[in-house]
Order: sequence, then structure tokens, then C-alpha cells
Amino acid sequence: MSGKSVSTVPRRQLGRSLRQLRERAGVTLRAASQRFEWSETKMWRIETGRSPVRALDVQMMCGAYEADEAVTSALMELAREAKTPSWWQDFAGTVPGRFDVFAGLESSASHIDSYESDVMPGLLQTGDYVRAVVRTRFPDLPSDEVEGRVAFRMARQAILTGRRPPVVRIALSETVLRRPMGDGRVMAVQLAHLVYMAGLPRITIRVIPLAAAVHPGSLAGAFVIMRFPPALGGVQEPTTVYGDTYTGGYYHDKQAEVEQYTEAFEGIWSTAQDEDTSRRVLADTARSYQDGPLGQIHAQHSRS
Repeated sequence: MSGKSVSTVPRRQLGRSLRQLRERAGVTLRAASQRFEWSETKMWRIETGRSPVRALDVQMMCGAYEADEAVTSALMELAREAKTPSWWQDFAGTVPGRFDVFAGLESSASHIDSYESDVMPGLLQTGDYVRAVVRTRFPDLPSDEVEGRVAFRMARQAILTGRRPPVVRIALSETVLRRPMGDGRVMAVQLAHLVYMAGLPRITIRVIPLAAAVHPGSLAGAFVIMRFPPALGGVQEPTTVYGDTYTGGYYHDKQAEVEQYTEAFEGIWSTAQDEDTSRRVLADTARSYQDGPLGQIHAQHSRS
């Protein structure tokens, strides 16, 4: 990434609001572009959130569309917010390609549902677990870049304890708990961290036991569903599904696709153990890594 990093979420919300105001006023895209002396391409880029727009220009547009004072003020504030550098600007050169889009969505979400089948969810990983993940995926990465990715992951987690933390539901396959990442100490600390985080009021963690029947939703692979609060001006960012792949990631925000993933998650969630049972499983597995069978097995593999 180069230059200033800003979240695209406020910009897209602003664009949707301006387009909605224009359509309600019965003004065509061509008529609006002629009135503002802009090209239709520029209008399209503003309304789709691809280009920023000045607060004064937003005021002009709202006046042309006969928006009331409250809406105008809210959208002008959204235009200013859209130009505010994001927290991940400090990690320029470290954030994986296009992951800044996900970081913007994640930090704006009011509700996050996550299903993980192989590794711990990024929002709940400890620093040592992150290091193990990064070194497994990129064994030749220089130490400073590894630490940069660890710092970025830790910074992402600030949303969980910020002023407006999202409501988070995490569904974990028991495989995630029993597949070592790093040594036994790393796993013990990681699982103890999950027990602690599961005690926070807006975070719920459920474990899908290995003995549970395969639910059709689990065949979707790991994914995250992000829902957003109403934006200033009343236009809401659409619910978005993100899935990570070996070479990148994918996004879905069409209603039919989101509904399928929502159904998948709810099915997985209902298959999982309840919160209290899941916390006991997490705590017991953490102890097993620390001084029980899992720790001994991992130590034997480490020496071989």
C-alpha cells in the first residue's frame, strides 16, 4: 500500500446515501453531472464509493436534492470521516494485499459471526500463535516482517475492547483446538486466552465436537459474516461475507449469497456445544497442552 490508508466503508455509505437522495429527487445521473459540471464517470465513482468527495461538494449535492439540514449535516460529517486516515496506516507495507478492505469492514461491523475449521480466528489469536501461523505460511519471511504482521493482528483486536465493541459469535471446530500451532506452551496460552475472551459480555464461543455429525454449512469452509450499524444519513452498509483462501480472499454481499452463509452459520451454531460446555472444553484442552497427553505428544513430535 502506498499513500494514506483510509477505510472504504464510510465512502461507500456516503455514495449510497447520495445516490438515494438523487433518485428520490427524480434527478438522473446525467442531469446531476450537468448541474454540478462533472463528468458522469465522476458522479458514478462518487456514488459507488470509488472516489472521495469534499464536504462542501456534499453540501452542494444535498442542496440540489433538497435534503433536509440534519441529513446534509450527517453526510458532510461522513465525507470528513471518509478522509480520515485509518489505524492500519501505521502498518503500510505489512498488511497483506487487499486485506486493508477487510480491516475496514471488520472495524466498522456491529456484529461478527465467524466459523473456523483449521486455525484460531484472527481476532482471538495470541501474539505467539500469530508468529507460529506466519512462520508456517511464510517460512522465509524476515523476522521484522513477521513482527510487523503480529503487531497488525494485535492492533485489529482493539475493536473487541473499544468504545463500541461488536457482538461476536465464534464457532470453532474442535480440530482447531487439537491441531498444534507452535509448541504446547503456545497452545496452552492460546486456549486460556479463549477462555478469558469467552467471558467478555459481547463475545460468545462455541466448540463443534469432533463427534458431531457434519452439518452442510461446515462444507463451506471458514468464513466471517459482518453486519453493520445504520450509517449517518440512514443508508446501511450491506452485510458482507468474507472467506480466506491460500492466495487471497473473497467477498459476498448479494442478498441471496449472504442468506446462504447465514443459514450455514446458524446450522453450525446449533450443532456446537453450548457456551458453558465449550468453555470447559477450552480450559480442559489448555491443561492437556500444559501438562497432559497433548503436551507430551507434541513434545515427542518436536524432538523427532
